[in-house]
Amino acid sequence: LKFRLAGYPRKHNEGRVEVFYNDEWGTICDDDFTLGNAHVLCRHLGFVAATGWAHSAKYGKGTGRIWLDNVNCAGGEKSIGDCKHRGWGNSDCSHEEDAGVICKDERIPGFKDSNVIEVRKLMARVGSTRIPQNTLGGCLGVGCSGHSPSWCRIPRGQGSRVAGDTSTAIGLAGHGSGLLSPCRLFTERQQLNYRLHSVSCTGTEVHLSMCAFEFYRGNVSAACGTGMPAVVSCLPGPLFTAGSAHKKKQRQQQQGQPRIRLKGGAKVGEGRVEVLRSSEWGTICDDRWNLLSASVVCRELGFGSAKEALTGARMGQGTGPIHLNEVQCQGTEKSLWSCPFRNITQEDCKHTEDAAVRCNIPYMGYENLIRLSGGRSRFEGRVEVAVGAGDGHQPRWGLVCGEGWGTLEAMVACRQLGLGFANHGLQETWYWDASNVTEMVMSGVKCTGHEMSLSHCQHHGASLSCRNTGTRFAAGVICSETASDLLLHAPLVQETAYIEDRPLHMLYCAAEENCLSSSARLANWPYGHRRLLRFSSQIHNHGRADFRPKAGRHSWVWHECH
Repeated sequence: LKFRLAGYPRKHNEGRVEVFYNDEWGTICDDDFTLGNAHVLCRHLGFVAATGWAHSAKYGKGTGRIWLDNVNCAGGEKSIGDCKHRGWGNSDCSHEEDAGVICKDERIPGFKDSNVIEVRKLMARVGSTRIPQNTLGGCLGVGCSGHSPSWCRIPRGQGSRVAGDTSTAIGLAGHGSGLLSPCRLFTERQQLNYRLHSVSCTGTEVHLSMCAFEFYRGNVSAACGTGMPAVVSCLPGPLFTAGSAHKKKQRQQQQGQPRIRLKGGAKVGEGRVEVLRSSEWGTICDDRWNLLSASVVCRELGFGSAKEALTGARMGQGTGPIHLNEVQCQGTEKSLWSCPFRNITQEDCKHTEDAAVRCNIPYMGYENLIRLSGGRSRFEGRVEVAVGAGDGHQPRWGLVCGEGWGTLEAMVACRQLGLGFANHGLQETWYWDASNVTEMVMSGVKCTGHEMSLSHCQHHGASLSCRNTGTRFAAGVICSETASDLLLHAPLVQETAYIEDRPLHMLYCAAEENCLSSSARLANWPYGHRRLLRFSSQIHNHGRADFRPKAGRHSWVWHECH
């Protein structure tokens, strides 16, 4: 059985359920439909569970056969075929009764989808790839024994296409490019355990398990007698280069405005893909969007291969034009602009179909240098940072001075923690006093919002300067996996603006709420008038969460002006 979500309008995790049975796509009738049915169907589709279901062809009427009717699942069945139903093709429904599901936006780890590769989960054929921590060059290990992998070596076979193999390996490890190098140090120190040989990649694969290779069978200790371990040395992208001089040089090389960017993602290396064309930023339609095209985007931006090619505006809807449609990269292109694509027409796509990516990025270990304490959940708490780590010394944990701490700094902290966006940056955290860490170790933190670690932001260094050094004045954050993104419809302001002379006796409320200029206080109330610039406004939320005021409802007050 194959399953898919269809219909319009819908998000990527909801839609009309269609099932492929007996070489034909068909639908499911909503008679006797339950949340248990939705749970089973969502698992078929690669989601962990269902949050709801829809009746009466909410996502539009399907075509073809209605394969199932009166389906009744308990919710724990492995297949929809195991549930009670009237029999395949036996139905008294019309397509006006087609059922739909709303699935929880969380994928089943390792679920095989043509547009998703779960790199971090062990795969049936090979396993994950790792480069030894704190080094850009090292032996390439492949896990090969279930959930507790023993790291073993891939020998360089005579038949391997070295360049392609390396490109795939380093893309998987999160780097854009790399070179092969010898690994004498590891061969001397470790007992080698070979599992694979004759690995042959074209270089466009996004995971080593997609390359051709052979297993060693029998006595693996005697394997690879004439060869040596396969090794990669990775070249970091611009974001991951160590040393400010190198970064400055990279910036100088890239002074021409980039023609591609990622927007709307909470983490480094993820976001909605936007391209610059005719001096205007726009999005890409998700028709035919796949891992090969997504990997070209990731590598062009200095990341590794793509981990996910996301469709259905998973990273929020963009604004402005949709520039490209049906992008079809081979995977070898240096730039997305080198790939074949179709120009967009008005009817083709809407922003609900904006394409996005999640890229593999190098493991930098930044999340080990920060933690939260005292919060009600893992998404909130007082910020604690580790200082003095390295050179064999144990890190010392301390607090961050809350003076000047705001949303930009909180954004960097939440990104470093891997917790998404910042809801609040807090300058006082007396209510989170649950840790024995009391020493301030960082002050004067000032971030632009794009840094990957608080240590990359401006700060006072060893010369601490904090007026209030008590723990209640330590910085804190509240993070969120999703966020709203408000955009003003600027053309409407321009189109509707006009000047009006309004009598003062009609402006008491405006004056009370400080909407008038300061000179209004000197006016002869209620006589005379003020000249106002008036306009209409629309504010659109293109983010992935509802917009809510920072002040809770308990603090709202009734005002007669409203």
